[in-house]
Amino acid sequence: MRISKVYTKTGDSGTTGLVGGERVPKNHVRIEAYGTVDELNASVGLARCFNDESAGPEHQHVGEMLRLIQHDLFNLGADLATPKAHRWKGMVRTQDADVERLERWIDELNDQLEPLKEFILPGGRPVSAFLHQARTQCRRAERCIIGLMEEEPDMEDDAMKYLNRLSDFFFVLGRFTEKNNDSEESWDRAKWGSDKSKGVAE
Repeated sequence: MRISKVYTKTGDSGTTGLVGGERVPKNHVRIEAYGTVDELNASVGLARCFNDESAGPEHQHVGEMLRLIQHDLFNLGADLATPKAHRWKGMVRTQDADVERLERWIDELNDQLEPLKEFILPGGRPVSAFLHQARTQCRRAERCIIGLMEEEPDMEDDAMKYLNRLSDFFFVLGRFTEKNNDSEESWDRAKWGSDKSKGVAE
């Protein structure tokens, strides 16, 4: 693909083109799905930028995982932008091997973490914070794809499986990037409704 001109003016009326030429409203469920995946990819890019400011083999490994995920998300977005009838021979699509790779990474990282005792507050350093943001965007992408699957019952569930596992990966990776910084903060449910929290919501 070669992009020679950034603006086309074809979307000024509120429609956009899918792969294959069909034009649909910009709030079409398919556009919401791959648009959310694109937004997710941007957050992964932010996490990767902050990770690259660190040094050491662990950070290099995290950066490589995030780089591969960005490529996965571009493939996934292209798939979602392509109605089934317009797929082409040799088109790169999400596969079980991609899901299995995420599962291996999750197990590898989780083995190095302390067991969870409570929910984690999103935050910490920028890398972790953006990974938690990516996790929530990943869940939103899942919800969008469910809507698309309801509209197109013959759609495969490859994207759903990948994103479901990816959100778990972001959670574990967010914890992993904080494991040496003592900045992971758990939800203190005992304070909820106590005198210490009185006035916070008032």
